[in-house]
Amino acid sequence: MLAKSTAVFLVFVLNGVVFGSWAARVPALAAQVGATPAGLGLSLFGVSVGLIVAAPIAGRLCAAFGSRAVMVLGAVAGFVVLPVLGLTTSPLQLGLVLFVLGLTVGLLDVSMNIAAVTVTRLLNRPLMPVFHAGFSVGGLVGSLVAAFAAAVQWSPLRQFLILAVLGVAAVALVLTSLPAEAGERSRARSGDIVVGGPSPARRPVLWLLALIALFSAVAEGASADWTALFLVKDRGVPDSLAAAGYSVFSIAMALTRLSGERVERRWGPYRMLVFGASLAAVGLLAAVTVPVSVVAYVGFAFAGVGLAYSFPVTMSLAGAAGRRADGTGGEREIGFVTTIAYAGFLGGPPLLGQLAQWSGLGFALGAAAVIAALIVPAVVLVIRTRRRECAPPAVSAPTM
Repeated sequence: MLAKSTAVFLVFVLNGVVFGSWAARVPALAAQVGATPAGLGLSLFGVSVGLIVAAPIAGRLCAAFGSRAVMVLGAVAGFVVLPVLGLTTSPLQLGLVLFVLGLTVGLLDVSMNIAAVTVTRLLNRPLMPVFHAGFSVGGLVGSLVAAFAAAVQWSPLRQFLILAVLGVAAVALVLTSLPAEAGERSRARSGDIVVGGPSPARRPVLWLLALIALFSAVAEGASADWTALFLVKDRGVPDSLAAAGYSVFSIAMALTRLSGERVERRWGPYRMLVFGASLAAVGLLAAVTVPVSVVAYVGFAFAGVGLAYSFPVTMSLAGAAGRRADGTGGEREIGFVTTIAYAGFLGGPPLLGQLAQWSGLGFALGAAAVIAALIVPAVVLVIRTRRRECAPPAVSAPTM
């Protein structure tokens, strides 16, 4: 039987495999359905809608029934839906299937983050970046498989069918090792007191954390969705090598996240966020302004390093903001922040698709660099808000 931390890490890997395997085949899927850049952006809009619809539902389901059931449902459903992408023949069909895939990934994403927070509390270690390294490793595996499939001229359908069979088998292997917290309904039935606390929407610090996650989601989503197409269209790179562009991004992100526990203990979460956002912005700008393919790969690597900590650290801070006195909690807070973050996936693809249609993919990725840079002032506001929340209340002088 696997350790709980190992089982949760592997779930992050599987989620990354689902994402990386189809994201790296975007050029092939676009050709399959005959989509223009703007049309492709609208198709990618489908997965964003699915993500944002699923996130708040997933948070409530995890609070009620525990994260393990939701994780298993999301993971299995994601692998089952994946091959259907290979059957689409129009941008509309692609968008509809991506919507369903977004629902499954949204359920899995929220539930695995809640399970990860549970494990970090049990071990009392800042492991969130390490868990998210699993997602990057999975994205790397998925993109490398996609690069191989493109090189040997496999259709997306053939690639996705093989991944579906292997993925469902992997979920079955880790099932019994996943953490199985009881959920609020079970605790209430057993007589434990469950304190809900204020609504996340009424807490300014959670809105700011959600804004950081949103900016990170836009920048990371742009790197995933448009890297391969940018390398093909703007740098003249063959499809097989272009698919490796996302691999470079994923490798850099995974290696950076693996060192996250040590870095967070030394720097703290806020310095990690500020430095990372600055580096990501510089990397994306370099990739699109210097007309050399090698520089583009290096720039995407910098973006991977810079964005590595943004999402996991934000999820950790959101979970901490919702922690109850008994050591549980944070489900609603993580669900809330994730929902707002998915608005980045919701608005990012069509917006960047339109920018690419009007001004080129380079301009669209440059806009993503500016959005990544906006994380810095958002972090400053989070620090100020937290200081106000933690400040002792003013004591009025006694009247005579």
